[in-house]
Parts: sequence; C-alpha cells; structure tokens
Amino acid sequence: MRPAALDWSVDNCTIARAMEILGERWTLVVLREVFTGVRRFDDMRVRTGIPRQVLTNRLATLVEQGVLSREPYREPGSRLRHEYRLTGKGLDLWPVLVAVLGWGDRYLAGPEGPPLSVTHRDCGAPVRVDLRCAEGHDVDQPRDVVPRPGPGARRRTP
Repeated sequence: MRPAALDWSVDNCTIARAMEILGERWTLVVLREVFTGVRRFDDMRVRTGIPRQVLTNRLATLVEQGVLSREPYREPGSRLRHEYRLTGKGLDLWPVLVAVLGWGDRYLAGPEGPPLSVTHRDCGAPVRVDLRCAEGHDVDQPRDVVPRPGPGARRRTP
C-alpha cells in the first residue's frame, strides 16, 4: 500500500525549516548553555569545547533567526563585549530541549544517572514534556497520533 504522505509536497515543511536553524550539531548545546545561564562567548567556548569559529557561526545564526539577542556589557577596564539572551522565540524552544534531555536521560545516561535535572521552581518536582491534544487528552503512544495534511500543505506535482 502506498503511503498517503507521498501525495503531498515537503517543499514547505516546517520541520525541515526548523532543522535548517537547529539541526547543526552544536546548536542545541549552545541553547543548553544559554538556558542554564551561560551567556558569554568565552564561557561557552571553554565549557563546551566548541571551536571558536563554529561558536561564532552558531551564535550569529541564532541571533539572525531571532532565537537569541546580543546584549552589550563591559567589564571594568575592558572593551565592549556581548552576551547572548533568549528571545521569546528562543524561550519557546525550552520544551524541545526538555524532550531531548528526557530522551538522552532514558537512553544515554551513565550508570550514575543523568548529569542534569530540571525541576519546577515552586515545588521541586522533575519537569518533563507530555503530549496532549487540543481537547485535553493525554497522548501516550506515538501510534495514537495521525499525521495529516495541514492548511499549508500542497499537493505534490508529478
């Protein structure tokens, strides 16, 4: 049986568009750093081991795409520098990072457990990502979700 998805174009796929911004190896590592409060270039470079030019390129792309903003700062006696802060668009990536963290914790953590935990500030309980439909039903299994053409879908031309 031929999958119905083959009838639809993927030219305007938003997953592909998102991965043009987020899909490079170091991008989520950079976002992890900013989400955990590491905002300055040199701190990120030393902490992660990202090569200088790669980090420069990743930060420039994230700023250009509106995920991060550059904010000036100056240490006494030093030249003007910039630190990187999440924009609203960047903060909306938090569930993505929590989902990737949860997957990594489940399948890739060492015997001593995961090296990072995220907890709710108010009660201290662990935070996780759950799927729920717009009617409020929990979606527990991937097979409970049906991909369908959305309003921006275009029929594939032969």
